Amino acid sequence: MADGDKVMDQELSGIHAVADTLGITPRTLRLYEDKGLIHPVRVGNNRAYSHRDIVRMRLILRGKRLGFTLREIQEFLDLYSSDPGQDEQMRTLAERCRSRIDALNLQRQALEQTVAELEELEQTALAHRCKGGR
Repeated sequence: MADGDKVMDQELSGIHAVADTLGITPRTLRLYEDKGLIHPVRVGNNRAYSHRDIVRMRLILRGKRLGFTLREIQEFLDLYSSDPGQDEQMRTLAERCRSRIDALNLQRQALEQTVAELEELEQTALAHRCKGGR
């Protein structure tokens, strides 16, 4: 199948073109298909991705980058499909974002504490070395 073929007046792209566009591997696309997050059409033996599939993949990849689980991402996508006004989706998204922000802030605090301890240890080691201890 050539990229850009049309099926039922919908422009479709092949798996390699979509993977290149998104900066991922074809295997990643197949994984998300297996998980039920995207549903490319089949043209012969080939997967064909619509603009909607590509937009969904961008949302999925953004969700993963932001630390959401595939289950949470699936819930967002399901809400989007079932709630045209997106009220429920936006409420749920706001709650999940707040939860993720809180978790990341805790991680940041822990990292800052670890960095401070390491810097103190480094200074102790350097001071010991300068005093002639080798």
